[in-house]
Amino acid sequence: MRFSTFLSVLRPIGPVIIGISLGFTLSLLSINWVEETCFLSGEENDGVTLGQDEQLKGARKPNSISTTHDESADDFEPRIVPYKQIQQSAPKKVFRLKYISTELGMRERLFVGVLTSKNTINTLGVAVNRTISHHLDIVVFFTGMRNSKVPHGMFIVSHGDEKLIWNMFQTIKHILDHYINKYDWFYFVQDDTYTEADRVKALVDHQSVGRELYMGSPEEFIGGEMERKYCHGGFGYLLSRSLLLRLQPFLENCRNDMLSVRPDEWLGRCITDYTNTNCVSEFEGLQYYHYELGKNFDPSKEQSEQFEKALTVHPVSDPEQMYKLHKHFTEIELQRTYDEIAKLQAEIKNVSVVAFEGNQSAQWPVGISPPFEPKSRFEVLRWEYFTEEEIYSCNDGSPKCKLHGIDHMDVADVIDVAMGELNKKYNPVLHLKKQQLLNGYRRFDPTRGMEYTLDLQLEVVSQKGHSRSITKRVHLVRPLSRIEIIPMPYVTEATSVHIIIPLTLQDQSYVNQFLEVFASNAFETSENAILTFLFIYDPVEAQQVNQNDIFSSVKAQINTYERKYPTVKIPWISVKTEIPSQIKFMDIISKKHPVDTLFFLANVNTNINSEFLNRCRMNAINNWQVFFPIHFQDYNPDVAYHNQEHPATVDLIKDAGHFDRRSFEEACFYNSDYMGTRTRMVADVQENEEILESLDIYEMFVKYSVLHVFRAVEPALHQHYRYQACNPRLSEEIYHRCVESNLEGLGSRSELAMLLFEQEQGNST
Repeated sequence: MRFSTFLSVLRPIGPVIIGISLGFTLSLLSINWVEETCFLSGEENDGVTLGQDEQLKGARKPNSISTTHDESADDFEPRIVPYKQIQQSAPKKVFRLKYISTELGMRERLFVGVLTSKNTINTLGVAVNRTISHHLDIVVFFTGMRNSKVPHGMFIVSHGDEKLIWNMFQTIKHILDHYINKYDWFYFVQDDTYTEADRVKALVDHQSVGRELYMGSPEEFIGGEMERKYCHGGFGYLLSRSLLLRLQPFLENCRNDMLSVRPDEWLGRCITDYTNTNCVSEFEGLQYYHYELGKNFDPSKEQSEQFEKALTVHPVSDPEQMYKLHKHFTEIELQRTYDEIAKLQAEIKNVSVVAFEGNQSAQWPVGISPPFEPKSRFEVLRWEYFTEEEIYSCNDGSPKCKLHGIDHMDVADVIDVAMGELNKKYNPVLHLKKQQLLNGYRRFDPTRGMEYTLDLQLEVVSQKGHSRSITKRVHLVRPLSRIEIIPMPYVTEATSVHIIIPLTLQDQSYVNQFLEVFASNAFETSENAILTFLFIYDPVEAQQVNQNDIFSSVKAQINTYERKYPTVKIPWISVKTEIPSQIKFMDIISKKHPVDTLFFLANVNTNINSEFLNRCRMNAINNWQVFFPIHFQDYNPDVAYHNQEHPATVDLIKDAGHFDRRSFEEACFYNSDYMGTRTRMVADVQENEEILESLDIYEMFVKYSVLHVFRAVEPALHQHYRYQACNPRLSEEIYHRCVESNLEGLGSRSELAMLLFEQEQGNST
């Protein structure tokens, strides 16, 4: 009874007792019983018994916060750290390479160097450039001395001396300094050698980049060294980048220690001595074919396999022979291409038989993209109807006009091709002669090219001489050719732009708004642009300029902005004329600026910003291209926002404005291009001085220059609506173009129709 009572009392406090016991047990297990030292100092040492070595024995080292005051204790004390503002240094400008290929270590495949001389660069050098330059990425001509007149379109490096060995040394050194990190393979050839460029490219494309290769026509060194060979320079030779890099440290030794008469032999000795690499004509199954020309050689009569497979032909005596060789090898490659196309077409036809749709799966012509399939009635392509003399779809909107120029040549060529193909198909059983073209249709399909359908009336003559007239329908396609990247000169956005703003008396009211916008877009952003005003006086206004200057208020505004922006200068030029002509104005301005000046001829209503100025710099290329932007013109706000509040800003939408294709006032071009074009029209100006007033700058560049005329819509070039005062004293074409621009700038067709409808409604009531 007592035991059960004891258990009943103990049961509630049992877990507590067990927990306390477990705690003591764990504490005893955590004690470190190894002898440790605890150095004591100060008053806290009182009452503590030390052992023989003044060490505390048999005690546990405290692992809580120490009671002694040492430096480590300071780490636990809170401290106030005063705030000091960190001075931020100017961020370093990240240097990025100009081209991503350079940053990624990508290299072009083939560099071609042509060894020429002062006496042959204008003859054989030009012939080499014309036969290979359009097939290769880069062709550089190396010469000792250059003539005062350098051929156009050739990249020439002159070493300043006619010594052959010196020139070869300088050529290799120049390549190691400028091109070794840009190309994988380097091909050298003399200017008296014809090179089949496509075959050299094919040879390089099948070679490994890391090979140390010296490839060409092997020749023995003078002295009869049988084991080592060099590549004969007359037949060209190929060097790998890795071989040139290995040769680079020893190039100076080669120049100082090696004597040779021939530059190709000198280079061969240098390569064989320091890299232990001999010239080879065959490597991994690839053969370097070459052919040596004899006297009175005729390419059309040579049938040998070695000549047909040759990469290079040497020696070529004159440019005419170079062009004959080029014609011969081009015909070989063209015929080979035609044979490959015919083979592929036959394979496609054979495969299409077993296809799911049978022969219908092979589109005509074989290998050409299928015709465009419209998805709606608005996408149906329109066919143009034509005859041999007329076409029934004209650019000016006329229902019928004469075929002339390129259109006439196109139709004649298509008919000739059709007759040739028909005779090829039916000969020798039948012979066909064209009598006339009954019907002709053509359309441009953006997926495949120009398509033609011809109804030809033919005279068919049999082998026995019987003839009769028939009608035959034929279909032809002029396919789009392979898209190619056209090399363009390098341009930069750092070029300064000289903006020319012509002003007449009627333009004064728009100057204030123009200067406000231009100041915020250019002056405040330090844009690299110079603004110049051209004040145009008529003879009466010019006589009264001292008493009553019509542009005095504009000049006062210019002074105000120059005081507001001390680093800005706004020059102005005054001219007197009865008929304001763009060409006459630019004649005056051109003489006051250097030849490398980039002009932007603008209008006082134009809003000019940095985005457009950058495009002006990129699209106007010196000695290559002029740029005529098409600005976005606002509609008349009374029409576009009839019975509405006029918005502060206008967006590029069809109901707000349009791209004014009738306007040619804005232009970006270099002064040198203007001066060159102006020189070409001197003879016509002497015969008829009125041509300066009848032509604008756009027509001048189109008619007299050899430059690319680049005309495109420019969304960043915005003009507010303004009714232009068209000058009837200008040429008839310019005057009517001005009138049409005013009419088209009133409003969209739907907006004008609504106004007319409202007017009709008002009149009816």
